[in-house]
Amino acid sequence: MAVKIQSDELHQVLVLSPPSVFTSLESQFQNRFQFLKPWDSNLPLLQFLISNAQSVRACLVTPGDGLAVSSAILDCLPSLKFVVTASAGVDHLNVAELRRRGVAIAYAGNLFSQDVADMAVGLLIDVLRNVSAGDRFVRQGLWATQMDFSLGLKLTGKRIGIVGLGKIGSEVAKRLEGFGCRISYNSRTKKPLVPYSHYSNVHELATNCDVLIICSSLTEETRHLINREVMVALGKDGVIINVGRGAIIDEKAMIEYLIQGEIKGAGLDVFEDEPEIPKQLFNLDNVVLSPHVAVTTTESIAGLIELALENLEAFFSNKPLVSPFLD
Repeated sequence: MAVKIQSDELHQVLVLSPPSVFTSLESQFQNRFQFLKPWDSNLPLLQFLISNAQSVRACLVTPGDGLAVSSAILDCLPSLKFVVTASAGVDHLNVAELRRRGVAIAYAGNLFSQDVADMAVGLLIDVLRNVSAGDRFVRQGLWATQMDFSLGLKLTGKRIGIVGLGKIGSEVAKRLEGFGCRISYNSRTKKPLVPYSHYSNVHELATNCDVLIICSSLTEETRHLINREVMVALGKDGVIINVGRGAIIDEKAMIEYLIQGEIKGAGLDVFEDEPEIPKQLFNLDNVVLSPHVAVTTTESIAGLIELALENLEAFFSNKPLVSPFLD
């Protein structure tokens, strides 16, 4: 017969806000960890942490809820030594401050790369071939009355510019090679082992491409990297796909250019101020919108749960982390 472990014998893990996968996490981890859940309390977050989390050594966080791991939060967690984030990006973490305090970081690493690459290609095909627009056209009964539907563009042979040729960008490139696309990329340094053309300047990349696919992480250097000048260089037949972070694009300028026809279309899984989405995007048939779900498939969530468990167990066992974030 299984022995039930008392909660006061379990390692405490602070969960800063309820991630979409937390129900699955909790159901599988309930006999291994005691979770502190601030959202179950009436106390403001900082007061809850001061009152209940002074001895907490590990914290689980998730992006996309508007909550960043700030210095103010860290000041309330004097015993914190480990943060595990359920994401491949770390822009919601104050990495420099965590390093200064000696807090280790684990992240999703390459777990989501294939799923995000699949979504990038799916969004691109949707935008080029008007798949979602065609779906609306049929559902609204317009096929029988209007007959003519806007022609799409072919994917085969398109010049693809990938902004950020990391693991996700490389997976995107691999998929689009199968469509006969010509791949080039932008990064700070040229990657010696890839056959694609390299542009150190994203403006030059846009000038030589039909499509820009954003796969990079958000930093101060990449914020609004895709600005008006880049969009003009991409041209009126250009398409932008973003599976990186919303703020990498100057969203206001992009919306203006989409409305004016200065760029052809966009497929967006991420937004500058999500989950708040500019309402101007809702009425544009040349835009495909997705609620930041490129990383989430049934398989990836199962993998994320397993990876989070392995990292937490490694930390509490004083073993090397499975997927440490190394900057």
